[in-house]
Amino acid sequence: MNTENIIICKVDSNTELIGKLVTFIQNSSWTDIKDHTIQMIRENTFSDWESIFAAMYGDTIIGHASVMKTDYYPLPDIYPWISTIFVTEKYRGMRISEKLIEYINQYAKELGFSRTYIPSEHMGLYEKYGYKYLKDITNYGGGTDHLFVRELQP
Repeated sequence: MNTENIIICKVDSNTELIGKLVTFIQNSSWTDIKDHTIQMIRENTFSDWESIFAAMYGDTIIGHASVMKTDYYPLPDIYPWISTIFVTEKYRGMRISEKLIEYINQYAKELGFSRTYIPSEHMGLYEKYGYKYLKDITNYGGGTDHLFVRELQP
């Protein structure tokens, strides 16, 4: 598969694509975020510049990610968060997460942000995309994750 044919789309509410995205998420294997992400979409909790994005191969959604003011952490002074990054198993290893992240970083930069943050339980993944480990953070569930930051070039 040629990854040049993969496009990233901002998914607006009340569109046909938002319905396709909900179905994609319902059928995804990432059970931890499934219900919460669908609830955010259905209740349209995105405000101001917050949004969800889909990675598309033709008419097929193969991944998604969002940019948010807050995430699953009591850190209101840290934003924007790149969150809910998911690529379906069949398309993993093709740098689709990187395409989603790069698209969102460009979106954030156009909005005037100078950095983005990604929380993760994994080390060694987001560093490949220009992120640097910032610190460990505690989520609302009491678990510890790693916080990564990337400075966006002017």
